Amino acid sequence: MTIRNNNTRSRKAWSASKLTIKSIALSTLLITGVQSTVQAQDAPFTKPSWWFGAAAGANFNFYNGSTQKLNAQLTPPVAFHEGNGIGLFAAPLIEYRRPESRWGLMLQTGYDSRRGTFDQQITPCDCPVGLSTKLSYITVEPSLRFAPFKASGFYLMGGPRLAFNVKKEFRYELGVNPAYPDQEKNPVVNGDLSDVKERLLSMQVGAGYDIPLNSQDNRNQLVLSPFVTYQPYFGQSPRSIETMTVNTLRVGAALKFGRGKVNTPAVVNNVQFSVNSPTNITADRRVRETFPLRNYVFFNQGSTAIPDRYVLLEKDQVKDFKEDQLEVFTPKTLSGRSEREMTVYYNVLNILGDRMGKNPAATITLVGSSENGPQEGKVMAETVKSYLVNTFNIEASRITVEGRNKPKLPSEQPGGTKELDLLREGDRRVSIESNSPALLMEFQSGPEAALKPVEITAIQEAPLDSYVTFTTAGSTEAYTSWSMELTDDKGTVQNFGPYMQETVSIPGKSILGSRPKGTYLVTMLGTKEDGTIEKKEATVNMVLWTPAKDEEGQRYSVLYEFNDSKAISTYEKYLTEIVTPKIPKGGKVIIHGHTDIIGDETNNRNLSLARANDVKRIIESSLAKAGRTDVTFEVQGFGEDQNLAPFNNKFPEERFYNRTVIIDIVPGK
Repeated sequence: MTIRNNNTRSRKAWSASKLTIKSIALSTLLITGVQSTVQAQDAPFTKPSWWFGAAAGANFNFYNGSTQKLNAQLTPPVAFHEGNGIGLFAAPLIEYRRPESRWGLMLQTGYDSRRGTFDQQITPCDCPVGLSTKLSYITVEPSLRFAPFKASGFYLMGGPRLAFNVKKEFRYELGVNPAYPDQEKNPVVNGDLSDVKERLLSMQVGAGYDIPLNSQDNRNQLVLSPFVTYQPYFGQSPRSIETMTVNTLRVGAALKFGRGKVNTPAVVNNVQFSVNSPTNITADRRVRETFPLRNYVFFNQGSTAIPDRYVLLEKDQVKDFKEDQLEVFTPKTLSGRSEREMTVYYNVLNILGDRMGKNPAATITLVGSSENGPQEGKVMAETVKSYLVNTFNIEASRITVEGRNKPKLPSEQPGGTKELDLLREGDRRVSIESNSPALLMEFQSGPEAALKPVEITAIQEAPLDSYVTFTTAGSTEAYTSWSMELTDDKGTVQNFGPYMQETVSIPGKSILGSRPKGTYLVTMLGTKEDGTIEKKEATVNMVLWTPAKDEEGQRYSVLYEFNDSKAISTYEKYLTEIVTPKIPKGGKVIIHGHTDIIGDETNNRNLSLARANDVKRIIESSLAKAGRTDVTFEVQGFGEDQNLAPFNNKFPEERFYNRTVIIDIVPGK
């Protein structure tokens, strides 16, 4: 019978397909087991990140469930349950994966056949019946790719499948009873299945293996990727009636094309790795800090009210306010790494009110600046004035208010185009101006002069001279990132990184912990653009030393306006006459410059170093005039490094305080 012959052919085809699946699966396992040992360290081109190509394969479809009603005109006397078949899959593809990463993304969109032939059934009249379908779809298959072995082309993939139906044909055959072979044959019925879903959402998982077809010495790379995927029946119910589902095993291969970038091995070979560990790494040091008080109050966008991060007192609290006991009046939500400093700054209006109350002759001018115009700026200034008058009983005649579009020293410069939102946040403020020495920092005058600093005492957990500095000169050009493994003499390994910058400083206590000393093998691991790793090693001895209990350091700070690297003349006098005399005989001066996050990272690092060297020059010149040569200096420019920045960069006041040079004066040993 025709139906029996067709069924026999389909079973033979399925038997052959099972052999094909086993052969391909075995080949995949054999290929996977061979780890590629080819390293591209000296290749002139990197591995591509973007790949384009096409995939083709066979869908081995397995039907389950039940189907009987084919359409409104035809319902066979029996239901069909199980079946199988082979369909074509063909699709263009796009793939993205960074050479050094195990993760990637894949996208295939193309033709997807789910054709199949059901097992033959027997009707009540002992007549054989057969059914075959030609379901086809346009499929969209995004996948996440993961390569578990870096040295191998083997990868796993998985993701959703969105299918749009384009063909729903069926072929139905009713045979004759074998007992009556001369009976007239029934005609074959061809038609379209009814109630076929227009869209299916399902999933797939699978594996593949990338086989390079040419040398990496070629810029244009060609890769053949045999793959196997499995698409379970979840979401693969083709019809909205009955229970028919499809499981699919897809076996195929993809041909992918990519274009590499020019490699720079010469730069990699020039990377110099070094470690600078201080002889004595200080555990704790008491620091008496003279903290500068910035004369700005910053306002939120769209508001003329004083932000709630500033400490605002009730009138009956004024009598208890003391400048040297600010821990009593803390902000509602402290923002920043250093609680003590931000507590000082967010009390700036209370410190100002207290000082004006103690100095009745002092007068101030409040200059409000708003991007919405002078009138709103004046309203902001009036808000500050109202607080001082109503809370601290300052006579209104002692406070003058003005409004401006921009501050007299704006952060946003004409023609600027980058990071304008952050710059404008810093320009929306009320500046406190005064000519009263009782309110101002020593040797400062003028409209932008800082207020008199506040002296605070606390414990600094990791002084700058306790940091171990790791330098990878040339790494920004040679590596995408680098990290470190520190192995002590007992074999314990600590990992640090990854890093993007050339210089990294880590507190000595973070490495040594409670150990008094230790010898470490430091292995630098540089990741190149093609994913290969370059190693460099250094050995370092570290000693943890606890200072004498009476040791006390001193800290001073110099604040800068945006993008300014020169210490103004008033600061020069301050550094010469206030800071320099505090340096003890044989002392050490540690100067470290910082910036906010606005601007280019490299420029910020250079700017912070220029500021630090400017401060060093002034102090060094002052010491030379006094005939002193007993002081040693350590100068660092950390730029916007947020691991070492004094403050966060969320609010404009934090960014202003990060534009600083910090001067630590350490007693001599």
